[in-house]
Amino acid sequence: MTEHKDSLQSRLLDFFGEEEYKPLTVGEIEDKFGFEDAEEFKELVKTLVRMEGQGLVVRSRSNRYGLPERMNLMRGKFIGHAKGFGFVAPDIEGMDDVFIPPHEVNGAINGDTVLIRVLKESFGDRREGTITKVVERGQTKFVGTFQANRGFGFVVLDDKKLPMDIFIAKGDTLGAVDGHKVVVEIATWPEDLKSATGYITKILGHKNDPGVDILSILYKHDIPPEFPDEVITAAQRVPDEISQADLEGRRDLRHETIVTIDGADAKDLDDAVTVTKNVDGTYKLGVHIADVSYYVTQGSVLDIEAYDRATSVYLTDRVIPMIPHRLSNGICSLNPQVDRLTLSCEMIIDGNGNVISHEIFQSVIKTTERMTYTDVYKILEEQDEALIARYEPLVPMFKNMAELSKILRRKREMRGAIDFDFKESKVIVDEDGWPVDIELRERTVAEKLIEDFMLAANETVAEHFHWMNVPFLYRIHEDPKPEKLQRFFEFVTNFGILIKGTGNTVHPKALQDVLTAIEGMPEEPVISTMLLRSMQQAKYYPESIGHFGLSTDFYTHFTSPIRRYPDLVVHRLIRTYLINKDTSRETVAQWSMAMDEIADHTSERERRAVDAERDTDALKKAQYMSDKIGEEFEGIVSSITNFGMFIELPNTIEGLVHISNMTDDYYRFDDRQMIMIGERTNRQFRIGDEVTVRVANVIVEESSIDFEIVGMVTSYGRTRKTMPTVIHARKNYNDNKDGRSSRKGRREDDKSGRGDSSKRGDSSKRGDSSKRSDSSKSGERRESDRDPRGRRKDGSSPGPKKGVKQKQKFYEGIAKKGKKKKSKR
Repeated sequence: MTEHKDSLQSRLLDFFGEEEYKPLTVGEIEDKFGFEDAEEFKELVKTLVRMEGQGLVVRSRSNRYGLPERMNLMRGKFIGHAKGFGFVAPDIEGMDDVFIPPHEVNGAINGDTVLIRVLKESFGDRREGTITKVVERGQTKFVGTFQANRGFGFVVLDDKKLPMDIFIAKGDTLGAVDGHKVVVEIATWPEDLKSATGYITKILGHKNDPGVDILSILYKHDIPPEFPDEVITAAQRVPDEISQADLEGRRDLRHETIVTIDGADAKDLDDAVTVTKNVDGTYKLGVHIADVSYYVTQGSVLDIEAYDRATSVYLTDRVIPMIPHRLSNGICSLNPQVDRLTLSCEMIIDGNGNVISHEIFQSVIKTTERMTYTDVYKILEEQDEALIARYEPLVPMFKNMAELSKILRRKREMRGAIDFDFKESKVIVDEDGWPVDIELRERTVAEKLIEDFMLAANETVAEHFHWMNVPFLYRIHEDPKPEKLQRFFEFVTNFGILIKGTGNTVHPKALQDVLTAIEGMPEEPVISTMLLRSMQQAKYYPESIGHFGLSTDFYTHFTSPIRRYPDLVVHRLIRTYLINKDTSRETVAQWSMAMDEIADHTSERERRAVDAERDTDALKKAQYMSDKIGEEFEGIVSSITNFGMFIELPNTIEGLVHISNMTDDYYRFDDRQMIMIGERTNRQFRIGDEVTVRVANVIVEESSIDFEIVGMVTSYGRTRKTMPTVIHARKNYNDNKDGRSSRKGRREDDKSGRGDSSKRGDSSKRGDSSKRSDSSKSGERRESDRDPRGRRKDGSSPGPKKGVKQKQKFYEGIAKKGKKKKSKR
């Protein structure tokens, strides 16, 4: 029956979307579909009512049905702002956001799915609209601080994009007292002058208790900090050691020299590597990944929980793992000198970085050493005698690794991969979770070589299964939107960089040329950030449509199954197609039906984790600065808006100089040149200018830091090059010396069936090499908010895909938290 309903809904959507369609009544639709019996008519009415409730169709006053966009309406997601206004990101792919003034919000809050009407009074290139209906609430549970008042009370929400307090009646407080952080569920939504009402479902602790701040962020983003009892019980049943039976069908690599290279504090070691140099000058690279799918079997309690979480979340002082610690730090972790089950990808790579052959297989390894990035760096770069003596048998392999890493990196540079190299910081906290220091982290040769090896393995696995033409899960990064890139092109002209070409013809190599041109300039981090914001987000997708930032046609996530569910799915598919050799029609159909849902869900969960990590980072930095009011620091102007300037300190802390605090003149914002100009003095502030600021105020509850300017130290805006650096936006892949054909050409080969070749890449080992283009643990500076002038700072999320088969829930009967169904057009 469900399939029938979905089929009827799809038919109706296709029918309403026909160019010649005019709004019809139920009876007229019945005639058009040729329905004759009462059951068919009843099902038609039920389907139309359900679709109307979901905002997929609209019923006019004359009871005629049509698509929202055909009736001057639009369906989309509301993104609220603390000042009351908001934006609606339309479901229809490619459409720009619509600004919603405060008086047109009509009860919608951040995250709601809504219907809007675009106002005819809209002016300029910014459309304005009014919300006509809240189709679906984005969330019903919130986190806030309880304020007691004679038995009843209010919950003041933590999320400042939700401009409302929630009334709690006397019997619904759960015993909360003033100052408690609580989880509250909405009973009635605000209407007219009435407040929202709710009831407290959980008390997290007093707001001043250690650890409650991060706990509040976890519950705010609906990330469960603990595993259910049945999941813990299932984890307890997993053995601590591998048995002889586990080795059946596996290649024994326990005699090989294989090492893990990770941060000193890492506990979930999911990748190990080995490199040997062959007599013919080629290299053999072995990437061995923990075989998590062997223990977390499809459909099991552990698997269902891992799917729901979809990723581990790395916060300042804790990790919320995707699978229980007993597995992630135990039998699944490639701990030193113990037998572990792995999936391996061995590659033969020539001197130009080309993978000339490869093999993917299941194996068992016993790592020789657990190396740290610091020790490998000291061996390779500082020639540390003590460490060289300690690891003497491994030093030749480390040198081979460094050689191969340079070759692979040079190949990527030649094809145009973009390599963002932002400063990354780590907040150091005491035993109570209070920040005491902020350390900058560098990508040394050790981090880079692991990054290069994981990239090679991810590309190789992706290309292998692309040519097998079976359902698979890829990591994609779509081309930037031309209008956003064009604005970036205009922006960088202020720094003496002239990009010839238009936003819709850009090649990633041109953008890397920009980063090369600004290397060492004071404005480098700012321009890099602006470039990042002009690009789209990477995401998971069931088709191999390429990765713009890496400038590759094939990419997946294969290398981190302990902490990412997509990698676990890739391992499961490897076992299905390669090891079990099951490419039957039934198996292919099953995975084809599930893949779209998996891609959407894991992409959404990844964004949730990044938001939680960003919130935690901002909170800890505000706490760190809370006792430094009145102190002075040097920083650079990192962003300029109509309401002020953001200043970034060398330790990556960022604060706002509000325009009201710029008291020596009346300043206006020039949004074309991105500068602040004093009308009387003509004093100018540009992005990249170095300034001295004083900490004026810190509001820890809002994670906000306010600065005031003490004085300009140097104005780099006046010392930039007089002759511009000219960069051509359009590059020709055929000019590359690595023999790689163009992306377009490769796709044409794909369509015609030609070609049978096969190829963590994570930037810092935990994400793509395009780094902040990929929202991974290493973090991209993407803001989910908008400023009051209506400029959206993040990449737009694509709307529904065309021509995609009807989705089937990956796990039937399991509610997906925060999951929205997308309409099909």
